[in-house]
Amino acid sequence: MKPILYPAGETQFISNGLGRLSDAVSCKVVEERNGQYELELEYPVTGLHYADIMEERIICARHDDTEDIQPFRIYKITRPMNGIVTVNARHITYQLSKVVAMPFTADSCAAALQGLIDNAEGDCPFTVWTDKDLTASFTVSQPATVRSLLGGVAGSILDVYGPGEFEWDRFAVKFHASRGINAGVMIRYGKDLTDVKKTCLLY
Repeated sequence: MKPILYPAGETQFISNGLGRLSDAVSCKVVEERNGQYELELEYPVTGLHYADIMEERIICARHDDTEDIQPFRIYKITRPMNGIVTVNARHITYQLSKVVAMPFTADSCAAALQGLIDNAEGDCPFTVWTDKDLTASFTVSQPATVRSLLGGVAGSILDVYGPGEFEWDRFAVKFHASRGINAGVMIRYGKDLTDVKKTCLLY
């Protein structure tokens, strides 16, 4: 499926938006476990929709081997090199870095997640879900961004109710005890694994 370009305010992603980016040179999505979730698109300046590609607009693209598409908001466009620009975009849930949650307390994972949304200042079109039924005290003592309170700081959802894995699904934030399934596959050195290399970064 070819990536689709949408206006900045799109929320439904059911039409062809501003157009399909059929002449893109490449489109790569990288998702790390509880980490970055970004898209990188290479597009020719001679492409049909080159003039339509702008910061804050949204590119929808497949992110795995299913037909499901996810929205990514453009945050950087490079200058043309050899007639090609590189477009960088972050998953739409990065908008939660601009949404501030006011102080509140909760005593379970589900209540804490919902509290982030219920106590958000301003517009917050996101929903939350979890299959974790842990009970523990969660406190937001001063205003902070929802994204940081999900994970990455002391006292966040991931810190208090982890281990767990986030799934970013359009405007839904899902906190799983574990994503995927255990298929019972074992990797054995010498049979399935023939070589291991370790790289150390020195600073």
